Amino acid sequence: MDLQLRNEKDCRFDEVSMGEVMLRLDPGDNRVRCAREFRAWEGGGEYNVARGLRRCFGMRTGVVTALAQNDVGYLIEDFILQGGVDTSFINWVPYDGIGRKVRNGINFTERGFGVRGALGISDRANTAASQMKPGDVDWDELFGKQGVRWFHCGGIFAALSETTAETVIEAVKAAKKYGTVVSYDLNYRASLWRDIGGKEKAQAVNREIAPYIDVMIGNEEDFTACLGFEIKGTDSQLKKLDLDGYRAMMDEVAATYPNMKVIATTLRAVKTATVNDWSAMAWSDGKIVKAKDYPALEIYDRVGGGDSFASGLIYGLMTTGDVEKAVNYGAAHGALAMTTPGDTSMARKAEVENLMNNGSARVQR
Repeated sequence: MDLQLRNEKDCRFDEVSMGEVMLRLDPGDNRVRCAREFRAWEGGGEYNVARGLRRCFGMRTGVVTALAQNDVGYLIEDFILQGGVDTSFINWVPYDGIGRKVRNGINFTERGFGVRGALGISDRANTAASQMKPGDVDWDELFGKQGVRWFHCGGIFAALSETTAETVIEAVKAAKKYGTVVSYDLNYRASLWRDIGGKEKAQAVNREIAPYIDVMIGNEEDFTACLGFEIKGTDSQLKKLDLDGYRAMMDEVAATYPNMKVIATTLRAVKTATVNDWSAMAWSDGKIVKAKDYPALEIYDRVGGGDSFASGLIYGLMTTGDVEKAVNYGAAHGALAMTTPGDTSMARKAEVENLMNNGSARVQR
């Protein structure tokens, strides 16, 4: 497997993500409908990857997005800056005063507990990011003059509108023109596609994007809903996973899209909202490797676990070129990220590597 990364000396950025960054409002241990206080965070499927690569793994990252120019937008920007992610490719859109024409996205997120699953309630119609369109970003400046080694995007941003899907296609074509490696997390969200054509539309959009992707990431639902590949033997409640079904699916994806050098999927068997069996698999060069198992992993906040898997995988691929090591970086980083609140990782690279090497959770002092 040779991803042919650009020389880091020729690039300002190791990785850049494109996607919407929302304000996450978290009721803590309460329910959204009963809460009187919310803790604010930032979050977004694609952005979370850039933040994880910067904060946990020390890489030079940036985000391409758009924000309405008001104090909520400035708050989101402040969170991004705290995460160390470059903000020079944020497109600031003049605010109309009440959000009739443009606004910033808000995401209310419950963590879930035991038999009560996590819950996300997005309020993101007419956001600045959802109105991004081809021509908004100077890709020649970003990929050409400044240089990017790795570009990441995903199915959440592609689902926001017709124009965001077109912007993804414009971006990945530009990235390939300059020799930038491209990864894509399918990240299917039924709520985003429901009123614009459902799974049929999701598959049409993602099948158009897929031929430009070097590293494809998703879970069992993503590959089925977004690309139409079924995983046999896995029950709808995800209580039990059939690994042979995953292997067959990955072989089928690779045969359909020979441009893909790595195909990776998380493996999550949901026992309860707070106890999951967790692992991951990856395909490359006709071989499939699996990460170590994290049976009965105790979950504090599952949201963002898949994004942290993606950032760990990308870090491993960029620094080692070894798919087995990379998928283990991803699984360990995802596991750690789900032990803390918020969309984004609070882990350090040393903690990830300690977990990969069977380190314990004994107190450190």
